[in-house]
Amino acid sequence: MIPFVTLNNGIQMPQLGLGIYDPQPDHDIRQAVLWALEMGYRLLDTATIYKNERQVGQAMRDSGIARDEIFLTTKVWNEDQGYESTLKAFDESLRKLQTDYVDLYLIHWPVREHRLQTWKALEKIYAEGRARAVGVSNYYAPHFEELWPHTDLIPAVNQFELSPYCYLPQELDYCRARGIQVEGYASLVRGLKSGDSRLIAIAEKYGKSTFQILIKWSLQQGAVTIPKSVTKSRLKANLEVFDFEISPEDMAQMNTWHDNTRVAEDPMDYY
Repeated sequence: MIPFVTLNNGIQMPQLGLGIYDPQPDHDIRQAVLWALEMGYRLLDTATIYKNERQVGQAMRDSGIARDEIFLTTKVWNEDQGYESTLKAFDESLRKLQTDYVDLYLIHWPVREHRLQTWKALEKIYAEGRARAVGVSNYYAPHFEELWPHTDLIPAVNQFELSPYCYLPQELDYCRARGIQVEGYASLVRGLKSGDSRLIAIAEKYGKSTFQILIKWSLQQGAVTIPKSVTKSRLKANLEVFDFEISPEDMAQMNTWHDNTRVAEDPMDYY
């Protein structure tokens, strides 16, 4: 049911997955991941800073699903960046995830003083086959322009905040032109826009929830999309977005909603 995109090194990545950032310590991440895998999710997106790699790894093992059927992403956190420290952090992530490789390893934020050496560490990890693909998160064009003189390896993925309210077509176009797959997070804007009358009207038109419309908008931008939830009913609803298409006219309308609403930092603060 979930389509795949092909990354610039030829590997396939599910276009819809589960983001596993959850700040609530009382939530059962292992159970949420198990539910997601049972429903058909195959893309799992975690990170060192989320402090749940151990639970994600345990859920993968408990699911009984073959490791090669799951596309697993994790990220190196800011305080772990730098060449040697990134290699160490990667080893620790593998240990917690109980796996000997990840499908995608990302630089979480472009920390100014470390990002070039961190990328060199990712190049080594990729060359060793311990990550099937490597990429970045929260990079905009200036960060890439700094990177290009220092690498021959084009990042496979750039994960950044993407919603109609944080819509920067120039960043999408920059990545597309260079074969970098965009992956959007915070597509649901953490519910901040669920009362937007424009969004409600479009949701009613298609007989969908506002969250389903936001997920579909991101998918129709060509982005891999990773809405976050630990609720069984919401996990199921987030998958129910492949039985309709938002019209070009409605997409064009939604593309005018940008008001720079963000739930995370602005990547340009790191430039």
